Amino acid sequence: MFLRGLITVFLMAFSGAIAHAEGLSDRTGWKIHKTSKVYKALIDDLKAAIKAEGLITVTQAGPTKAAASRGIIIPGNRVIGVFNNDYAVRVLALSTAAMIEAPIRFYITVDQNGTATLSYKTPSHVFAPYQDEGGAALMEIAAELDMRFGRIAAGAIAD
Repeated sequence: MFLRGLITVFLMAFSGAIAHAEGLSDRTGWKIHKTSKVYKALIDDLKAAIKAEGLITVTQAGPTKAAASRGIIIPGNRVIGVFNNDYAVRVLALSTAAMIEAPIRFYITVDQNGTATLSYKTPSHVFAPYQDEGGAALMEIAAELDMRFGRIAAGAIAD
């Protein structure tokens, strides 16, 4: 009885050690780009495209390495926050509350087949809740950022 309980606990613990994420599907306000690139290459290409577009990688976070240090294996997963001071000053002049959304993030995930996907919420979607406060000028900034994020994504996913 004791041995059976011990085996059950072991199996339950081990089965939790491998976390599987589902792939991203279409969502309102998101752009999702499946690629043939591997995770590390897509991260490197995204960082280069961000720099080429004149924006800055402000933040990076991902649970993959930290989870591995705890014995949990999850597919590559990285969030990269992008902005620059020019946009920060312009947004703050229109809406203090809207700055909670900065930096705006790109999301890189590994698919089950080993390739990586690049996703992001469009800046116009991110800033839409603040339109009443920031007005048309805030949405113009968001539209500018939509174009820049589109160019960054195109550069990052290009072969």
